[in-house]
Amino acid sequence: MKILAFAASSSRKSINKTLANYAASLVDGAEVELLDINDYEIALFSEDREKELGQPALAKAFFDKIGQADALVISFAEHNGSYTAAYKNLFDWTSRIDQKVFQNKPTVLLATSPGPGGAKSVLTAATNSAPYFAADVKGSLSVPSFYDNYNLESASIVNAELLEQLQQTMAQLAR
Repeated sequence: MKILAFAASSSRKSINKTLANYAASLVDGAEVELLDINDYEIALFSEDREKELGQPALAKAFFDKIGQADALVISFAEHNGSYTAAYKNLFDWTSRIDQKVFQNKPTVLLATSPGPGGAKSVLTAATNSAPYFAADVKGSLSVPSFYDNYNLESASIVNAELLEQLQQTMAQLAR
């Protein structure tokens, strides 16, 4: 199984990127490709820009990456209770290529933050909207207080209950 994992964040030190990569690594035998959405930075979407630019090559490349995967793991950073501007912009451009952005791929949606909320607001929004964009959502999980629950040195979840929940969530991709 080829899993495409990425953070819906433009932070170079994204804890959501760390979480997406770690979660994908829990799927036995999976080949994991960790994507950085910074490699797909595009001008801010507007209908005027779309008329001027057409469909940007980077949005097409992002759509193609999704198409080449067998499954997706996306971890959402939360900015003011919603998607990051970088992710939302890339998503908007990509949805103009094909509204079925996620191409019926089995998908696990995650979110984390340094605080106790665990980016639950954006995760709820993503989980509710993803099926409209052809995501076969197999599960979702919020990891609160990232630095308390994830050990950077051992690169693993240290909270046994959260680890079990994450393992169960990731096992859904293999079904």
